[in-house]
Amino acid sequence: MIKLKRAYDPATGDDGARFLVERLWPRGVRKTRLKLDGWLKDVAPSADRRL
Repeated sequence: MIKLKRAYDPATGDDGARFLVERLWPRGVRKTRLKLDGWLKDVAPSADRRL
């Protein structure tokens, strides 16, 4: 099952693998603070689709 969660929400024990699917890094979030298994910026929507 795939669950969606905002990057600003804290990680919990039942999250499983966590991937960031976004072209830009979230503002105000340090890379060391996010518990991620990967950053998939190539599969994120283009800038035209984000609006």
